[in-house]
Amino acid sequence: MVLNLFLLVIAYLLGSIPSAVWIGRHFYGIDVREYGSHNAGATNTLRVLGRRAALPVFLLDVFKGFAAVMLSHLSGYEAGSDAMFNLKVALVAAAVIGHILPIFAGFKGGKGVATLAGATLGVYPSAVLLCLLVFIIILATTHYVSLGSMSAGVAFPIFVIGLFGERSTTLIVFSCVIAVLLLFTHRKNIKRLLNGTESKIYLSKKKEP
Repeated sequence: MVLNLFLLVIAYLLGSIPSAVWIGRHFYGIDVREYGSHNAGATNTLRVLGRRAALPVFLLDVFKGFAAVMLSHLSGYEAGSDAMFNLKVALVAAAVIGHILPIFAGFKGGKGVATLAGATLGVYPSAVLLCLLVFIIILATTHYVSLGSMSAGVAFPIFVIGLFGERSTTLIVFSCVIAVLLLFTHRKNIKRLLNGTESKIYLSKKKEP
């Protein structure tokens, strides 16, 4: 129990690494939270600082989520056991909370999509990779990052249950929670999408026109 609590704290601290804030401040003298959507994430970094800054932010956010879940292998639990899965889910939550409420950046972070993707990759990689494909297709056709993120989140339980035929209640609940969480964190984006005021992202350009 003590070891698990320690691992959860480490996962939170990993999630709290504010890559967007640190990269923006160190290399550009800008706090991305003061511009654009005011989020400390890869999308806002892309919007404010461009691709050169956004790519490392995205990769670091994905990696810290994945690394947080990989801490589960230090627990001594048997791979594939319920105890291991439950710990992985808890580590996912700790890492995402860390990104949203980072102790290293005044508890003002981002939405945690990239961190959530990296963390979930450590739980169910096959479904996450398919969700990434959904995200890419939606982004490429609509240029809405928010719509791509939500679509990928909703697709996650569909892939887990429908495509892979999982019957684990815990896994099904976990996948559904992921979908609901992404819809909840993007509730303002949903309103802007319905109003036609959501910002588009064009990867071939530094900033949207």
